[in-house]
Amino acid sequence: MFNSRSPSRQWTVRRRAKADPVTSVTDVVETNALEKDRVTPVVRRGKVDRVYRAVATLSGSIVFVVMALIGGFLLYRGIDALRLSGWGFITESQWAPDMGGAFGIAAVLPYTVSIALVALFLAVPISVATALFITEYAPRRLRRFLTATIDLLAAVPSLIYGLWGLFYLQPRLITLSKWLADNLGFIPFFKVNEDFGTSLGVFPSSTFVAGVIVSLMVIPICTSVMREVFGQAPPGEREGAMALGGTRWGVVRDVVLPFGRGGIIGGSMLGLGRALGETIAVTLIISPSFDAKWSIVEQGSNSIAALIALKFSESTETGISALMAAGLALFVITLIVNTAASSVVNRSRSGSATEI
Repeated sequence: MFNSRSPSRQWTVRRRAKADPVTSVTDVVETNALEKDRVTPVVRRGKVDRVYRAVATLSGSIVFVVMALIGGFLLYRGIDALRLSGWGFITESQWAPDMGGAFGIAAVLPYTVSIALVALFLAVPISVATALFITEYAPRRLRRFLTATIDLLAAVPSLIYGLWGLFYLQPRLITLSKWLADNLGFIPFFKVNEDFGTSLGVFPSSTFVAGVIVSLMVIPICTSVMREVFGQAPPGEREGAMALGGTRWGVVRDVVLPFGRGGIIGGSMLGLGRALGETIAVTLIISPSFDAKWSIVEQGSNSIAALIALKFSESTETGISALMAAGLALFVITLIVNTAASSVVNRSRSGSATEI
């Protein structure tokens, strides 16, 4: 049968059909715009990441470039002296390049190591105790104050330490040096030449005094590294030890110290690198000597850095080349020590310190 409503319905369907394409196109346009808005930040973010990565890579590369330039410069300026002396540069104990004589670092290298070892012997126990006190025992307010004070001590110029050590600390260390010589003189390190006796005039400007001054400069560096590593000890192990009835010292002994062993070693090695290269403070304290001796309390000492500082202004071209070669040797030694220290500290931060 004929349905009178069908044309109207058909017209409605056609109208909707005509309207639907317009609506669908609009939806497509809006959808594309939204997708474009979503994609554009990702693309921009990717470009920013690439730029940042390139800048960071360039900045990191600059460090290696600068170190290579320093090493290359020292090698270029010192190659003439190295060719002239050969292996004698390491084995010769005299220093007379300006007069055409033999020269080498065999006399100053043991003094350099001795000063650094004396500094570490005094600095490491103090640094470990200070770092443990800050991380485990100190109240929060005192902890902040001590942390800021240690960071401030690390920023004090070495000249200040040298002047303070020369005029204040050295006169007070002479008595201690004499006591060590009188009571521990049977040990070669504390034995004084019998020709000088044990008068107080024998003990100033010694390796021991220089080492004590340098230890004050090393303590902030060692403490900062150890404090950071001790603070990363696993909280679960700390809480577990306390829950089992352990004391605070038991937690430190069984959890913190084993975990922070790498930090202790790495901080000590970083301090060793600082002590080996210290210049101004050692130059102010020591009485330059090229006579190798076992005693650290007897007057007379030297170091590679102090040798360069004292001889540079009065050296000829050959002497300057020899000093550059000595600087190259010191650069290589400190580079090796600091690289090894950084490796140990990084291992301790990753939690593998207990394997050392």
